[in-house]
Amino acid sequence: MIRRKLFVLCFLAFTACVLGMRLTAHADAYEVFKGLEGTLKISGGTAHIPVMQALAQEIMTRYPSIRISIAGGGSGVGIKQVGEGLVDIGNSGRKPTDEEVATYGLKVYCWAMDGVAAVVHPKNPVKSLTSQQLQDIFSGKILNWKEVGGPDQAIHVVTRDEASGTREVFWEKALQKGAIRKDADVVPSNGAMKTAVGTDPAAIGYMSVGYVDETVRALALDGVEAGVQTVLSGKYPVARGLYSNTKGEPSPLAKAFLDLLYTPEGQAVIAAKGYIPVAK
Repeated sequence: MIRRKLFVLCFLAFTACVLGMRLTAHADAYEVFKGLEGTLKISGGTAHIPVMQALAQEIMTRYPSIRISIAGGGSGVGIKQVGEGLVDIGNSGRKPTDEEVATYGLKVYCWAMDGVAAVVHPKNPVKSLTSQQLQDIFSGKILNWKEVGGPDQAIHVVTRDEASGTREVFWEKALQKGAIRKDADVVPSNGAMKTAVGTDPAAIGYMSVGYVDETVRALALDGVEAGVQTVLSGKYPVARGLYSNTKGEPSPLAKAFLDLLYTPEGQAVIAAKGYIPVAK
């Protein structure tokens, strides 16, 4: 009799566990937007855009009374605009400084890790550079690709504007805060960088690893490939967090959007876009 009772208890516990797992598996992270309405304005870092656009599109399709606008502008713009109350969420590819947090009363959310890679045109035979070669190319000490094993062709350097968090990370960690040629072409976003380098066989630039596709090639740095696994392991040093910031406590709609980034659904989108999800 005792064995039979134990068997029944075990069976009920197992059944409850299975049902619980099934309910969890079918839980829908987007349900939190039910009953919400209004407009959510987001701006700033361009590395964030692919993830946020994918989530925003799904939200707006399910809940048409919610509208979400997403603009770039760079990390400095995102922090400034959210601090001045112009947008609900300001994205940045760097952690806001203590001064920025204090001045604007920011709350900071880090939801992904990203690498920043030097990139060239796919037809460029150069596949790897040392840190010193990279610094010399961007400073202008090396002017021709043949000096690093490439064709006899002048190097075109492409960089980002100073409001860019991508530029700040690359400048600090890849260039060791070295000089960047004054005649370098300046582009406003990761997308524009991909177009500039992908259409110029002589160009070199840098971008978020999440933006790298077949139109450009990421260069190995000191023999280490720039990719999700090397960023995650810490072997690739030019890495950063992706941040979203609010001025004080977020509105209910902004909070629901930020919370979504930490759910399995949100983290699946982050991973699909080439970034490394970070737990809350």
